[in-house]
Amino acid sequence: MNSSIPTDIIKIQKKLVSFEKGSRNYKKYSKILIKHIKKNNMIRRVNSHIDTIEKMDKIKNFKVK
Repeated sequence: MNSSIPTDIIKIQKKLVSFEKGSRNYKKYSKILIKHIKKNNMIRRVNSHIDTIEKMDKIKNFKVK
C-alpha cells in the first residue's frame, strides 16, 4: 500500500507556508488543501474497500481439493 503524500498536496502546503496566517490567500489555500486531503482520503478508503471485497471473493471461491 502506498502511504506517501501526493505531490499536489505537498505543493499546496508549500504555497500555504508562504502566506501570512489569517490572510485572504492563506484562507483560500487552506480550503483548497482541505478539499485535496478529503479527496485523497476518500480514494484510499474506496481502494481499501475494493481490496477487501476482492479478498473475500477469493476466500469464498477457494475450494479444497
